[in-house]
Amino acid sequence: MPIGPQGQRRPADTIGNAVHIARNATGEIEETTLKQPAKRNSGLAGEKARVANTTPEDRKAIAQKAAAARWG
Repeated sequence: MPIGPQGQRRPADTIGNAVHIARNATGEIEETTLKQPAKRNSGLAGEKARVANTTPEDRKAIAQKAAAARWG
């Protein structure tokens, strides 16, 4: 089943998608939204905490390890 732009699951065929849209319009089923903004805020808070608790040498080692993994 394909995933829409906001992470919702949608039927792959045209008729199935039309039925899905009709059910949404009549209130038979409800779209669920993902909690991405909450995850992002949590990640940003974790980033700040990590920066506050690591030394510059540790951050350099982490960055070098990430660069090595990325560029091989």
